[in-house]
Amino acid sequence: MLDRSPLAPAQTPTLPPIAGVRLSAAACEIRYKGRKDATLIEFAPGSTVAGVFTRSLAPSAPVDLCRKHLKGKTARAILVNSGNANAFTGKLGKAACDRSAKAVSETLGCKIGEVFLASTGVIGEPLPVEKLVAGLDGLHRDLSGGGWADAGAAIMTTDTFPKLATRQAKIGGVAVTINGIAKGSGMIAPDMATMLAFVATDAKIPAPALQKLLSAGNERSFNCVTVDGDTSTSDTLLLVATGQAKHAPVKSAADAHLKAFRAALDDLLIDLAVQVARDGEGATRLMTIDVTGAVSDKSAHRIALAIGNSPLVKTAVAGADANWGRIVMAVGKAGEKAERDKLKISIGGTTVAAKGQRVAGYDEAPVAAHMKGREIAIAVDLGLGRGKARVWSCDLTHGYIAINGDYRS
Repeated sequence: MLDRSPLAPAQTPTLPPIAGVRLSAAACEIRYKGRKDATLIEFAPGSTVAGVFTRSLAPSAPVDLCRKHLKGKTARAILVNSGNANAFTGKLGKAACDRSAKAVSETLGCKIGEVFLASTGVIGEPLPVEKLVAGLDGLHRDLSGGGWADAGAAIMTTDTFPKLATRQAKIGGVAVTINGIAKGSGMIAPDMATMLAFVATDAKIPAPALQKLLSAGNERSFNCVTVDGDTSTSDTLLLVATGQAKHAPVKSAADAHLKAFRAALDDLLIDLAVQVARDGEGATRLMTIDVTGAVSDKSAHRIALAIGNSPLVKTAVAGADANWGRIVMAVGKAGEKAERDKLKISIGGTTVAAKGQRVAGYDEAPVAAHMKGREIAIAVDLGLGRGKARVWSCDLTHGYIAINGDYRS
């Protein structure tokens, strides 16, 4: 097990039970020994589901199954394993998914189309599905409303801490709860969500509305984090609503009753996404990159990602080097509209460059001091329009090479 990231939250939140949700975790020895590596999440009958998945053109077998089952709009279970991605495994991968889904449906007494799967780990190795299926009886037996922490730990791969979050909101005056878990540390680049995340609520929201809420929230959260610029084959973000809360009926994502819920969901997704960035493989510093003054929000987003993905920027941050010229380079290479003589760059709240050159009387001392901290703030104003974006990234250290060089060892 890797040492806990220095950027990890001081405390791991305790997630409350949610009506209609039970979870469990077990050691199935898919790849790892001596730790839990599978989790089962069960939902009440009639629960609605929404999802977003990787845009990789080499998706995993579980992603294919989830896309297919999402059309049914209801979910009774999610089965997740770590240690093996069941990706690029051909007919064997599909067969493993079919067998797993059938076993879960028989165990819970639900339709196969209501079972969702996710796998994370090594690509290209056949999934030892017999081990996963053999663990189902134990997973079913141990289901409980308080299983969130174990589930969050069981889905980890190179993660150094479990990622959990909870929020509360009101719909029509009735309190509802939202819980979420996520995993992700490497192979993280925003092209959906490059990780696994599972969110549940006791709210009663129809699947089409749930999908719009999730898709919009994802664009503001998981699609705004990057660790290494590599998009996973297995990205899966699922949101399930059990409908157990007794609030006023909701018809659409634009329903006024959903204002507080939408804000809480977005906040929870951002929380989980930033935890992923904090746990970047080998990371010692978190970068928050704000781009303003772009010709559009989309342009600002691409420029922010160019900064967050730049190996030169990331290594400068790792070395606490206030080399703001690398930020200039990243803006210029982004392929988006930018004008050198309108550009302004700030680090830690200190303006270092403006109007195409270093600011007069520039004192690097406060910037250097900021660069030695754990959280680095970079701000770029293009001076061209009203487009803006925020992206979270991390530094690039020797630890990243060590982890990935030994990943299969």
